[in-house]
Amino acid sequence: MRPFRFATMVERGRSAAHWSEVARRAEALGYDTLLMPDHITDQLAPMLALTAAAEATKTLRVGSFVFANDYRNPVLLSREAATLDLLSGGRLEFGIGAGWKTSDYEQLGIPYDTPKTRVDRMEEAVGLIKRLWTESHVTHEGAHYHIRDATALPRPVQRPHPPVMIGGGGPRILRIAAREAQIVSFLPPVDARGRHRIRAITVGSVAERVARLRRAKRFAELELNVIVLDAQVTDARQPLLAAVAAHLKSAVTAVVATPFLMYGSRASLVEDLLERRARLGISYIALPGRAMRAFAPVVAELRGK
Repeated sequence: MRPFRFATMVERGRSAAHWSEVARRAEALGYDTLLMPDHITDQLAPMLALTAAAEATKTLRVGSFVFANDYRNPVLLSREAATLDLLSGGRLEFGIGAGWKTSDYEQLGIPYDTPKTRVDRMEEAVGLIKRLWTESHVTHEGAHYHIRDATALPRPVQRPHPPVMIGGGGPRILRIAAREAQIVSFLPPVDARGRHRIRAITVGSVAERVARLRRAKRFAELELNVIVLDAQVTDARQPLLAAVAAHLKSAVTAVVATPFLMYGSRASLVEDLLERRARLGISYIALPGRAMRAFAPVVAELRGK
């Protein structure tokens, strides 16, 4: 079993000083990574903010969850990511996804293609970016990208390249992740407007995805991550029950066990995480930023073990 790692998901900062404080707090509390989403909303621009977070800290890793592939040309994205890895001293985790939020596409004025087309494009981009990180000159003629004699400098510090994180739940995304990624992230299904499908977040749905991954030849090389939607350290699980009972009725108990929602005392959370790692292999936990302080004792007890 892999040792536990913990990330905090943060996206907003009131000022340069506040953002640096947030990053240093995450490092001081024992979190391994600061992750940021990539949307056209009230959030800091991820590449610049992650660079600032790395500058304010010494050991904290920084990462995207996840760069939306359609928003950037892969040659430029590979160079920016390599630059961040260089400037951070090799602390980048490179998360990439196909893009899904329609409001982002509307604001950017780019076509919102079918899921198949977006995933096709991401799959092609991932292979291309990894080549740009490792080869001196890249020529590529694909279905979506046409590149002539491209050179992506500087080179990333991490060899052969920063760890790639790919998240999703569908069979095809999992196949791509199993082939291309070092970190596979499980996240709750959402629709194009960002609404979570509550009935699809039970622990059984995650177990099915893990079972698919176990068939991959590279399974032993993969680190399994989960994105936690909401979390509270409390002596009772009643807050969760109240939040979801109206939606689920008899299925409430199944959702209490889901990796996507974490409620309980410190002792019960530690027990849950140990049991889940033993059963599903999930060792990398990304918690919402608002839970950073409350979960610090859990992080301290399990990190690296």
